[in-house]
Amino acid sequence: MRTTKFLMIAFFAFTFLGATKADNDRPIRFEQLPEKSKEFIRKYFSEEDISYLKLDDDFFSKSYEVYFVDGSKVEFDKRGEWEQVECKRKKVPDGIIPDKIARYVEKNHSDMKITKIERDRRDYEIELNNKLEIKFDLMFNVIGYDD
Repeated sequence: MRTTKFLMIAFFAFTFLGATKADNDRPIRFEQLPEKSKEFIRKYFSEEDISYLKLDDDFFSKSYEVYFVDGSKVEFDKRGEWEQVECKRKKVPDGIIPDKIARYVEKNHSDMKITKIERDRRDYEIELNNKLEIKFDLMFNVIGYDD
């Protein structure tokens, strides 16, 4: 009975602490971004004005989001590596898109442009300006379409 009671208290305490720590977003300055993130922005978005930056400091993870005046957005992980680039009114800058993905889109969807790209440990996902989504594995083979 004591063990069960202790486990219940520990569970609720952990849940409460997680809930109070979760969604702890706060604005930050450009200088507070990881160096890799700053270099990425300088390289691909130097012409864009930054609207605001924020740090998402959740219980188990940390990430950064940079919003631009034109509606574009870039998300970075805690190390400063990009995870998502979304451009509302234009295409994602060419140097961000892996060559094999760019060639695939040029060959199979030549009249479209990539407006969003996401990557994680398992795959890449792009969105074209017609809202068609294409998923690629880490070897850049197409693994799915979604519209």
